[in-house]
Amino acid sequence: MRVPTKQLRRGARVLGSAMLMLGPAAAPAVADASPTASPSDGRSAPTSAGTSFRTATEIDQGQQATASGSAGDYLYWSFPADAGQRATVKATVKLPDTHASETWQLDVYDGLRRRQACQYGAQTRTAAAGTASVELTCTLRTVRAWSEQWANDPLPGTYYVRLTAVNLPTSDLGLPVDAELRVDSRDIGGSAAVDGSLAEPLVPGIAVRSEDTEDSSTASAVLSSIEPDDGWSSGWWSDRWVWTALGGALAALAGVGGYALTRGAGRPRQVSPGA
Repeated sequence: MRVPTKQLRRGARVLGSAMLMLGPAAAPAVADASPTASPSDGRSAPTSAGTSFRTATEIDQGQQATASGSAGDYLYWSFPADAGQRATVKATVKLPDTHASETWQLDVYDGLRRRQACQYGAQTRTAAAGTASVELTCTLRTVRAWSEQWANDPLPGTYYVRLTAVNLPTSDLGLPVDAELRVDSRDIGGSAAVDGSLAEPLVPGIAVRSEDTEDSSTASAVLSSIEPDDGWSSGWWSDRWVWTALGGALAALAGVGGYALTRGAGRPRQVSPGA
């Protein structure tokens, strides 16, 4: 059957309208692919590190934290990560002029203190004797809004960073070192969205802490002293919603366009209805 030129043009207009809709809808996906970092809200960057999980120094994403210590010490920091974020932790250790070969390691733990695997990056590196510094990187898996209890998936909440030297020679124990740490993240968007969410993020102090007010002493959950700018689990909206709506619109347009292309020109005027 030969398709009339008029109907081909009509189908082309339908497809053109669909492409025009695709452009604005794709914008959220492009925005999600860009790196993001939470501003420090005027807080100065920390200049010390903790020595355990309980005393870990809190830092915001996008802050350049520094600390001085000794070779053999454990240095701890903590930072918040919300659903849909893929965090990258970068550490630089400045070594003294004279030292033996040293191996440094960067470990990241979630709010349940489960060690999280690095998706990529060099989290363990050996600095040869006399090397001025060593750089370590760990990019975590994308934080999920919800997971099965048996799984080891990264979940929203506080993450702990531990930096230390492993198998350190006795001659290097106690040598002064300086460390720099920075955490940035990338919003992955709807491709990492799941159906479900945690009741509360995995952060220290989620149990009950007393609060003294003017009226009385009450108990409330104190989640963390730092959190994402727009609150925890703020990423419930993602480009997944946009693509779902767009898919439905394109399916409807395809149906209309297909009907317009295949319905024909109708009954000729000179042909009677009973023919």
